[in-house]
Amino acid sequence: MKFSVFPAGRMCSIRRALMLWLLPLFLAVAAGSAAFSYWSYSRMVDAFMDDQMEQLAQSVALHDEPMSLPGVSEERIHQWGAYVVQVFDGEGHRLVSSWPQLGVGRLGDAGLQDVRQGGRMWRAYQYQTPGDRGRAVQVLQSGSFRSHVAAEHAGAAIVPVLVLLPLSMLVLWGIARAMSREVQDIARAAASQDEHNIAELPLDRVPQEITPLVASFNSLLRRLRDAFTAQRRFVQDAAHELRTPIAAIGLQLENLRTTLPEGACTERFAHLESGVRRAQRVVDQMLRMSRQETTAAEASALVDLQAQLHESMNTLIALADQRNIDLGLVAPQPAAVTMAVSLRCVPSDLRSLIDNLIENALRYTPEGGVVDVRLLNENGRPAVEVVDTGPGIPPELLPRVFDRFFRVPGTGAAGSGLGLAIAQSAARRCGLRVTLRNRDDRSGLIARVEFA
Repeated sequence: MKFSVFPAGRMCSIRRALMLWLLPLFLAVAAGSAAFSYWSYSRMVDAFMDDQMEQLAQSVALHDEPMSLPGVSEERIHQWGAYVVQVFDGEGHRLVSSWPQLGVGRLGDAGLQDVRQGGRMWRAYQYQTPGDRGRAVQVLQSGSFRSHVAAEHAGAAIVPVLVLLPLSMLVLWGIARAMSREVQDIARAAASQDEHNIAELPLDRVPQEITPLVASFNSLLRRLRDAFTAQRRFVQDAAHELRTPIAAIGLQLENLRTTLPEGACTERFAHLESGVRRAQRVVDQMLRMSRQETTAAEASALVDLQAQLHESMNTLIALADQRNIDLGLVAPQPAAVTMAVSLRCVPSDLRSLIDNLIENALRYTPEGGVVDVRLLNENGRPAVEVVDTGPGIPPELLPRVFDRFFRVPGTGAAGSGLGLAIAQSAARRCGLRVTLRNRDDRSGLIARVEFA
């Protein structure tokens, strides 16, 4: 089973992984430092105070006669570490004591030792005077006082660690967050790639740990760019190669028309001509699409929307007249006739977008219908709507109408299924948004172009 440092689910994050692994480590280090400090200070305190007890016992033992010892209180003994001094004769009788309430008698052995009395631990040192008298001097100190002193010193030593612990975690969180932002910048740069503009990601600010990942992604982008280039070249070459023979077939059909007799042959010949015209349209649109995809973006250009709409409508007015369709422009009031927008794309892309939307509406609107081109000004932001009185599109098929070569089943209008795909591609290059929706009265379609 492969081990992973990242937790599963929503906790799978670099920052959370760092916290998950480093926080227990820091706490363990802090606890270990506290334990080691307490142990080292406890030994230091014991060594220092044991030496003091030995010196005090030997000093008292220098007096031949029992001396009067100043009394000490229980508070001074347990809170301030005052020594309790006791002197015993050779038979074990206590001669004097600085705190008579202490019930510790003469110890059997000389030297340092620990004694428990009254539920408390005491550190004791017994010094036996040389000679035949066998007198013994005891010095005792509260064990709880020693533990308290060692704990205070250990606490003072561990305070910097406790202060640095949350500070280091905060710094670590900030660094992890900055690293996360850098990785997100790389992700945004990768997400900004599309089939029209594939560029390799820069490696100058990429951490060494993820450089192989970004380099592999760049290699994938290069192969993807080459694949798209080869695809566009194939489409363009195929369209060029097909254009000439299809045009020749069209000319031959024109020449053949005059020689056909009237009757069934004329109807079949009309179907043949319709198929050839459709093939010509498909080839023309494929060639137009390939040219658009290979066109590089230009600098921002100021475009008069109303003038552009007039130009597109003038180009398609012949198709509208042929199908007896009322094609009209609904523009803002004269006070706001000129509506200019700045586009960061080639001007022909906007023209291609509007042409294809209007042409699509004209082809799918029944003869005698209406197609209105509306120029709107919504809170200072322009929008264009192409409204027709055609059959509309089933709601479940609306997401697919921008796919290449997709046609709504059951429509009898001639088309190639590329018009809306070309419009969508042109809109994306210009940074525009194209949406389709059926009219509320279910008597047509509304194609809407929104400008930033």
